[in-house]
Amino acid sequence: MEPDDPAEALTELRERGLGWCELLQAAAGSGLAVYAVWALLLQPGFRRVPLRLQVPYAGASARQVENVLSLLRGRSGKLVDLGSGDGRIVLAAHRCGLRPAVGYELNPWLVGLARLHAWKAGCAGSVRYHREDLWKVSLRDCYNVSVFLAPSVLPLLEGKLQAELPEGARVVSGRFPLPTWQPVAVVGEGLDRVWAYDFHGGGPGGQAAPAPSSASVPRAPDPQAG
Repeated sequence: MEPDDPAEALTELRERGLGWCELLQAAAGSGLAVYAVWALLLQPGFRRVPLRLQVPYAGASARQVENVLSLLRGRSGKLVDLGSGDGRIVLAAHRCGLRPAVGYELNPWLVGLARLHAWKAGCAGSVRYHREDLWKVSLRDCYNVSVFLAPSVLPLLEGKLQAELPEGARVVSGRFPLPTWQPVAVVGEGLDRVWAYDFHGGGPGGQAAPAPSSASVPRAPDPQAG
């Protein structure tokens, strides 16, 4: 067997074990690998955003996406996903008839990944992903808003929604509820739970209710209507 045979090297490593020095080197290497993933995938763009407004990425699960769509079913008008990550909610919303469907994400790697997913799904020309700070996005024509954000930024988000949303808009928040708004519907359990909020003129309205059927979900007004 050749001296550089991988199988021989692995056998030797198992037989002699790892000393404290080798363990320290392995731990350091693992730490560097984790940091490399952070630096490449999650950190870009964060330097331009104040620390208190930064939101770490955690992709939505299939069940979370399903729950979001259940609270938007039967509606019309533009959908935006604030902090759209790899774009899965935008793509799913487009397939369910919410158009245009637009994602805003600051991380360029995730924007590229979202566009790749859209291309593979044959929807590259139908959905849009923008590399943009969600705090600078205008919501004045957005009748359906999806957010999966950290609890620390949700109080600030409430102020933005209050100032910019049009009459009849619906906000769906995943994982964590908006701190002071009253939901009109709640679906799911644990981290898969999502909350729906309807915006009427001066502010949100409604009380928590069981998940509505597609027939009972109110439709947003057509933004093209006079």
